[in-house]
Amino acid sequence: MADVLITEFTDPACPWAYSAEPFRQHLNWLYGDAIEWHVRMVVLSESTEQLANSGFGVKQLAGAYRRIAHDHGMPMVTSAPERMAVSLPACTAVVAARLHAPEHTRPLLRALRVRNFSGELLDAPETIMGAALDAGLDPRALAGWMVRDDVLAAVAEDKALARAPMPAALVLDSKLAGWAGGRRYTCPSYEITRVSDGLQVVAPGFQPFLTYEVLLANLLPDVARREAPASVVEALAWAGEPLASKEVAELCGLSVPDAREALGRVATERHVGADGFWSLT
Repeated sequence: MADVLITEFTDPACPWAYSAEPFRQHLNWLYGDAIEWHVRMVVLSESTEQLANSGFGVKQLAGAYRRIAHDHGMPMVTSAPERMAVSLPACTAVVAARLHAPEHTRPLLRALRVRNFSGELLDAPETIMGAALDAGLDPRALAGWMVRDDVLAAVAEDKALARAPMPAALVLDSKLAGWAGGRRYTCPSYEITRVSDGLQVVAPGFQPFLTYEVLLANLLPDVARREAPASVVEALAWAGEPLASKEVAELCGLSVPDAREALGRVATERHVGADGFWSLT
């Protein structure tokens, strides 16, 4: 059994959650089975009307992606999409996998993120069904689960929990966002529980890696942490999925240019935006 449970409040559409993936990978490398992750969907957008009323359009989205990709290093297509996409269908797909094929939850979330930030429309059926195939799921089965009452109820529960932050999170108001009923978590937010005594801490919103490192060091002082991978090959082999240069750099303690140089010798890149995802050749 894991020593710590981390409930991750996230959304496949969020560029900050996507940009935090190197940190999540790093925590998994350091602590392995001592951490168990539970994924909850924030549901950032539910309708085209909501997106239209936000005043945030495709040009603003492209600009935000350009800044975030530059500052945080994850691969993103930064040209303006043909339209804004709603995140609810993709969130529903992730919840459907969590309930009916839990081992595919994280791969599906990953595949949706990668496709979204590679320029596909997140709410397009072909995007969701393509992500299902990427994650090893039967697209027809996923589509059937997505309309089930248990899945719709679980999506509503995720939304409600995301809109009821822990009291400590409310102290860090700048890491939260508003909604009609008050404040909600931004992505990614971590509620972290130590199993042995139920002690809970929270890291709301996008944080530097040091924040997570300090919290887990306090919660798991007796758990041995792994040394960094000896090579980029070891990092890719451990991940079992294509990684961005930034993710490999974070795991190996390298700069992104040094990671790219090392990866270029041993791996194949699928180009996305200004970077890409690397697989062992």
